[in-house]
This record gives sequence, C-alpha cells and structure tokens, in this order.
Amino acid sequence: MPTVEVEREDLESLLGFKLPEEEDRLNEVLAYIKGEVKTSGEEELHIELKDSNRADVWGVEGIARALRGYLGVETGLKDYRVAGFSGVKVHVDSRLENIRPYIACTVVKGVKLTDAAIRQIMHFQDKMDQTYGRSRRKTSIGLYDFDLVDPPLRYGVAKPTEVSFVPLDFDEKLTLEEILEKHPKGIEYSHIVRKFPVWPIFKDSQDKVLSFPPIINSNDLGKVTAQTKNVLVEVTGTAYETVLRTLTNVTVALADRGGTIYSAKIHYSYDGVSEVTTPNLDVQKLDLDVGYVRKVVGINLKLSEIKVLLEKARYGIAEASESKITVQVPCYRVDVLHPIDVVEDIAIAYDYNKIQPRWPQLITIGRLSSEEDFRNIIRELMVGLGFQEVLTYVTTNPEVLFTKMNLKPEKVVEIANPKIVSMRSLRNWLLPNLMEFLSHNTHVEYPQKIFEVGYCVIHDEKRENKTRDVEKLACVITHSNAGFTEAKSILEALLTSVGLKYRLEEMEFGSFIAGRTGRILVQEKDLGIIGEIHPQVLQNWGLENPAAAFEIDVSKMQQLVRK
Repeated sequence: MPTVEVEREDLESLLGFKLPEEEDRLNEVLAYIKGEVKTSGEEELHIELKDSNRADVWGVEGIARALRGYLGVETGLKDYRVAGFSGVKVHVDSRLENIRPYIACTVVKGVKLTDAAIRQIMHFQDKMDQTYGRSRRKTSIGLYDFDLVDPPLRYGVAKPTEVSFVPLDFDEKLTLEEILEKHPKGIEYSHIVRKFPVWPIFKDSQDKVLSFPPIINSNDLGKVTAQTKNVLVEVTGTAYETVLRTLTNVTVALADRGGTIYSAKIHYSYDGVSEVTTPNLDVQKLDLDVGYVRKVVGINLKLSEIKVLLEKARYGIAEASESKITVQVPCYRVDVLHPIDVVEDIAIAYDYNKIQPRWPQLITIGRLSSEEDFRNIIRELMVGLGFQEVLTYVTTNPEVLFTKMNLKPEKVVEIANPKIVSMRSLRNWLLPNLMEFLSHNTHVEYPQKIFEVGYCVIHDEKRENKTRDVEKLACVITHSNAGFTEAKSILEALLTSVGLKYRLEEMEFGSFIAGRTGRILVQEKDLGIIGEIHPQVLQNWGLENPAAAFEIDVSKMQQLVRK
C-alpha cells in the first residue's frame, strides 16, 4: 500500500483548518480517504493508504480536496477548466514511435509556491512516477519554469554523445551517455533507454534542453523554485491514456495551489499528421440506480440523502429522479470504472461507523469443493508413498522451462512489466520447478523424493483471455540408483489407489532419456509423461545423481475417476 509523506502545516493550509493532534481522532478523519497514520510528528505525517487505486490522493493537494468534501467544507464537483491556449506547441519526432511515443503538456500560471509546496509536489511526482508510471517505464513527469522556456518545443531524439547539458542538481555539462553513468537518476533508470540507438530529448525553439525523458531535467529550465509563478508540466510515456491521466492529476494539484490552467498542442506524425490538445479535463457521466445504492449500502437512503453524500464525495449531479441519478465523475478520478465505485464513496461519506452491522440473512455451510477434496487425496497418497511436498512459484522464465530442460522454446505467457528477470513468465509445466528445487538442495541427504500439486498456465486461443489454468502433479526421485522402474512403480501405486488403469506408450521428449520415456494413457486419453531424466538436464541443474520423474494432469485425472 502506498505511503504518502505530508507536511502537516501545508496540509492544514490547503484544508483551511487544524487537524486533530490525537492520533486516534486524526485516523478518524483520514479514514475518509482509507488512510491511517503510520508515523506522525509535529511537522510531518506519514499516511498509509489502504486503497492503491486512487492516484489523486497520493499527493497532499488531493488529500485536502477529498477531505474538504467529506468534512463538508467544500462539497460538489470541483470545476477545473482550461482558461485558454498557452501558446505552447510540441512537435514530436516520428522516430520516437517505437521508443517513448507519447507526450502531454500543460501550463499552469499564477501558482503560489513555497518551499514546502515544492517538496510536496516533488513527493507527488515521485509517487506517480514509481507507482502509476511503473518506475518511469510507463510514464514520467517533468516540471519547468515556463518563463524561461521559449516555445515551440521539440520532443525528439539524440545519439548518446550528441547532446550535452547540465542535469538537475549538477554544475557541469554531461552528455546523455555520461548522465547515465554519473548522475544518480541516470544510473537508476538507464535500463529504460539503453536498449535504443537514439534517446528521447526535450528542447525549446532556442535549442535549450528542458530534459532527457524519462531520466532527468536540466538544471537551467527544469528547476522549479519558490520564485516560479508559471509552471510547464510535461508527461512522456508509452501508454497514451496513462500519460493523459497522469497529466490531469498533476495539473489539478497545481490548480489547487491557485494556478490557472492553459492548454498545449501536441503535433504527432505517426500514421499521418495529427494534433492533440492537452490536458483533458472532461467530466465523465455515469448512471447510478438508486435501488442499487440502497441494496449495496444496506440502508433505505432518501434521494436527497444520496445527493448530499455524492456531493460530499466530490461528485457532481447532472440529473436526478426517484430511480436514477446521472453522476458527474471528476476528471482526476481515474479509478472510477463501475457504479460500485461510486456506491463505495457514498458509504464512506455516510461513515462506515454509523452503519449498523447485520448478520448474513442467507445461512450457508462451508465445505471444501470436490476439486480440493481430490487434491488432498492426491497429496495424502504421495506423502504415503514417501514423498515430501514442496511449493514453488508460478512465475519463472524460459531458461528454466526450456533451455535447462533440454527443450526448444515454446510460446508461454509472459509478464509485460516484470520486476525480476528470473520471474518474467508463467510456468506451463511443473517439473522444471522441481529440478530447480533439487539444484538448491544438493547438500541434503539422499534419496530425495519430492512432489508438487499446482497450477500451470497454458495458451488457449478459444478462451477470452487466451489462457487456461491447468492443475498438475509432478514428482521426482533422485539417488544413486534412481531409474524408470522406480518412477513407474510410484505411478502405478498412485493410479491404482484412485481406481484408474493405465498403459504406457513409448515416446521421445528432450528432458528424458530416449527409450526410457513414456506417455501415460488412461482410457486412451493422454494423462501425462513419465521418464528417466536426461544426463544433459542433470548437468544443466548441477545434479550428480540419476533422477526419474512423472507429471500428470490432475484436472483430467479427476474427470476420469468420476467416470
């Protein structure tokens, strides 16, 4: 859950009143934004947010905006409007299409900044970059003193040694390559751009560098101080909607500090020339069924009460009847996707503590599903056969699944933004995980007999999400005399115990020794594979003893047992 660092005096200034000193009373107030004080002091509060979807409350401005509504200081939809065109035009280089293709800008004039306000805005910027922006890979934010910038602007590319400028908090000029090697932010985020032959660069009409997105701003134009009155906001990224939403949240935060919003025009040349005006502060409309609200909240609220609660939650009301309310959703509430999100805010505005608890009216008796019962039977049988159960991660990587298992790579489900290179895909079979487990336990006494019952993810073009979960059982035996015969005896004991007769059909499979590999058939249906592990696989995993294994489809096995 995100933790937001807030300077108490700055928050109170934005709220217009003093916060309670006592932590319990303060938590009662913060409960309206699903927040709780993690640590507190006279000058700073660390607020842990239990809702990770509301990006608008990751900054002090958004917290103040929400609390002013819930506490009745300022209710209803806050009107954010674009006052006019700032004169800023941004020309986007077509070579950025496959690097970092999108940019959105705005100018906020007349912002009242203090040192505390700048620190808070930097906190918000960093929180957005790290979370919503996926550590700057998806989006990153830049703030500039607009009075020092000479439009039109160019969002282009440069070779690593082609451009040099003084990066933020430095006093010497560095090339883009040197920034990645010497500047702390360059070192931290270099992986985002290094894979490309040319890198993003943001300049004005005088060829002065504003920033090297998404790495660092220039120290000349990209430094906002308490003397800055007019702020240029820029967001670049790889996801267009995320770029626009990020810009919206930063823009309204600056507007809450007295700023007036002006638009910018972005000129793209991808698939023909097109022009986009940013920011987008449009209010979305959502129809809310009054009966649905009463049913979910569990209280027979009057229409007038629902309208008051909606306004406390900072929604607007376009139309209202006894059966339906057309709700105006603020531009910064990117988390509102369904009427249930609005109903939740109504319940929060009503105050959860005032809702009387009620026992469920439908009496149900819990029990394990038939699938879970069958899994437990399989586990008990394997334990009875002398095996120890292990639990491994569903996430893995192609090297484990294929290369080390002596197989050609196949199509697997991959993670779009993996945090760890070794966990960038989902497993499609269990045996590689067990081999990896054995490689980490070569110091343990032999024989070693391990098994796992777990889910694997298979590509299935017929499914809506193109994937299918399959539950499998895999086991491995390893010791000085381990072989096919021993694995076959275990398989026979297991299948006989659940009433299944099987036969083996010889096959070839790269992970097993040729001539000692078989397809497991039950009622002529392919249940899995059994074999003696290939010496190359043992060598790949650093294992010295022979090993034998089998892997079967538990879901298919249960269906056959039912027949």
